[in-house]
Amino acid sequence: MSTDQDSHIAICFQQVRARIQAAEQRFGREPGSVCLLAVSKRQPLTKLLAAHAAGQCAFGESYVQEGVEKQQALAKQNLQWHFIGRVQSNKTRLIAEHFDWVHGLTSADHARRLADQRPPGRGPLHVCVQVNLSGEASKAGIEPAAAADLVAEIQGMERLRLEGLMTLPAPTDDVAAQRRPFAALRALRDQLATRFGALPTLSMGMSGDLEAAIAEGATMVRVGTALFGERAPV
Repeated sequence: MSTDQDSHIAICFQQVRARIQAAEQRFGREPGSVCLLAVSKRQPLTKLLAAHAAGQCAFGESYVQEGVEKQQALAKQNLQWHFIGRVQSNKTRLIAEHFDWVHGLTSADHARRLADQRPPGRGPLHVCVQVNLSGEASKAGIEPAAAADLVAEIQGMERLRLEGLMTLPAPTDDVAAQRRPFAALRALRDQLATRFGALPTLSMGMSGDLEAAIAEGATMVRVGTALFGERAPV
């Protein structure tokens, strides 16, 4: 039985998908080339179920234990789970065992732990290297100059599949300023691809700047507030 919450979330998903489609058309992107990752951290299961009913299958979680509990509660649904928080050494086993993607990989040590701890019965763990393009000390991510060394190490790990790059730039309402770090990530990806081969994923763009990200080549946008509303307080 549909509830007001279900209807509201369905409308929000329609609106965000419409924004993505409009940006694809406006900036000459192939229709359907940008995937929507629903950032569901600190959102209740009822909202995730409503999102799934609206056709969403990929969800992003930042807290390992919360993500694992949600996966167990929603095991009957065919969902894809992305870890988008900071990777910590004491959490790599849970991440390797339970998640399909990792978006915030910043160290070779964490990569080795994830590769070693990935269960043999599961396919390779899809990973993106997080790059800090804003120079903010508070933001995770490696310096662009260090990306090639980390990419080279990851490519030698059989249980990981390097998909591309991710960034989380400083928020701004200025569209030109929004586009600059996204353009820089695309340029870095293209540079690395000449040496290492295709890196198809650019994970960048959120509720407030997804159009700018799509303009600069995003293949996956991570959207939470525009889909679910404000998160519950910690």
